[in-house]
Amino acid sequence: MDSTLTLCAHLALDLAAVALLTFGVFYPRHRRRELVPAYLALNVALFAIVAGLGTVGGDGGLALGFGLFGVLSIVRLRSDALQHQEVAYYFITLVLGLLCGLPALGLPVAALLAGVLLAVMYGADHPRLFARDRRTVVTLDSVHRDEESLRAELARRLGEPLGWTVQEVDYVRDLMVLEVRFRQPEPSVTSRELTVRRRTTRSRTIAPDHPKETV
Repeated sequence: MDSTLTLCAHLALDLAAVALLTFGVFYPRHRRRELVPAYLALNVALFAIVAGLGTVGGDGGLALGFGLFGVLSIVRLRSDALQHQEVAYYFITLVLGLLCGLPALGLPVAALLAGVLLAVMYGADHPRLFARDRRTVVTLDSVHRDEESLRAELARRLGEPLGWTVQEVDYVRDLMVLEVRFRQPEPSVTSRELTVRRRTTRSRTIAPDHPKETV
């Protein structure tokens, strides 16, 4: 009976942690609905496997352990389909399921470690952290052999370049394809005033000079 209550408490902690991570942090920031069931399914499945490993002894637990590592080894996260921060959420949901599913780990310790993971992910993926830093792929209609001229061209088109990686150089068509990491320039005072004026103009409602007459 005590083991069942302990398992239910760990399950409640795991569900609360992954729900807070998924619905409180990830989805409001990234709006990737298709990843929500993937995070939840991965977390709960790992919790079930680890909880099963804790209750099965002997060769059965050893077999389940090898099966767990075999399943995790064949899971491939495509970096071209997922952003790096989305892959980080995958690992956090995975670790939450592992931590909360360990029956030998006390509930206060598991709650503390889960809180640390959630706090780190909340701060590391905060929108205000490096808010103006961007990454994009740029195709230039000229091949720059000089690094200074290339930097000046990128600064003119994008903003302050923080770094870049040349992906392709085509001398036949005179093209360069680069992955650029840059920092957007801060909006000037004039652009801010224009933005405020536009918002104010749109929000105003002009009342008619004469009331409409109904016949």
